[in-house]
Amino acid sequence: MSKTGLTEWGTTLRLKDLSASRTHKFKIEPAPEQLHALAEELGIDAVRKVRFTGELRPLGQQDWHLVGEIGATVTQPCVTTLQPVVTRIDDPVERKYLSDFKELDAELIEDGETEIEMPEDDTSEALPATLTLSEVAIEALVLALPDYPRAPDATLERTQFTETGKEALTDDDVKPFAGLKALRDKLEKGD
Repeated sequence: MSKTGLTEWGTTLRLKDLSASRTHKFKIEPAPEQLHALAEELGIDAVRKVRFTGELRPLGQQDWHLVGEIGATVTQPCVTTLQPVVTRIDDPVERKYLSDFKELDAELIEDGETEIEMPEDDTSEALPATLTLSEVAIEALVLALPDYPRAPDATLERTQFTETGKEALTDDDVKPFAGLKALRDKLEKGD
């Protein structure tokens, strides 16, 4: 079996071709042009580097346990100032690919069932016929990205939101006793 799926970004592995009698180490990194495409796909300014390393361990004859680490350096715009914010990501990644994995009951979801019990183990998935390690890496990267990147010196001084032609609502106006203050000011003017 070719080991390219364990060393090259974007290559698909057929899990049944892997020997279930030993652990398979992997290390994949995208090429520079793939980094640019990844940044566009994620909707961020830049992905400087990504490295996904780890191993696929057999669990019995069919199942697999992926244990690895995603390392990346990304640039995103600050939510306050839009200045570029560089973030270093180093997160563990764990997945179990199980042949007897039970999916959520689709009938309950379609019937509008409001409560579905989620499994405690969120690392387990159904055993796929093929596995693309770069897709696992991208998923892990997306989950690790900061939701609201903020530059170290970024502060939001004052916010005002209003329709054109109307007086802006300030932060002070939305405080719990702002309405009472306005009433008191109105009564004082009436005297």
